[in-house]
Amino acid sequence: MSLNKRKKAIKLRGHHTHGYGSKKKHRGSGHQGGVGMAGTGKKADQKKTMIWKDTKYFGRHGFDSKNTVKIKYTNLFYIETHLDLLIKEGKARKEGNVYHINLKDLGCNKLLGSGIVTKVYNITTDFATKSAIEKVQTAKGTIKVNFVAEKE
Repeated sequence: MSLNKRKKAIKLRGHHTHGYGSKKKHRGSGHQGGVGMAGTGKKADQKKTMIWKDTKYFGRHGFDSKNTVKIKYTNLFYIETHLDLLIKEGKARKEGNVYHINLKDLGCNKLLGSGIVTKVYNITTDFATKSAIEKVQTAKGTIKVNFVAEKE
């Protein structure tokens, strides 16, 4: 036996909300407050676990120009203090009393001049400051540089 059921809109004539509470609550998806991750701002504690691992959810994330070079640097002090470790890891080698270092093996492309040079180095790098070049050369070492920075 089938029943002919009336729609709520017809049944509740004269009752302006038709049982949905506020007038604006029965407007389709408008009542749910958004779609997807809407409302996950800084204070949405119930959704923080969804966005913890997403490091690009907050903040600005622009683009890198194709023709720029990212500068990662190290200084002479670091090389002096970590020389034994660099040789052990194979990032530097010793021939006689000269230490050969390529900064690309260290993940760097610029040499800065802070520190005191006590050993003879043969360093290859893309960029170096003038003070770094002078310190290496005064210790009777050589440095091969593609570009010399104007400033210290």
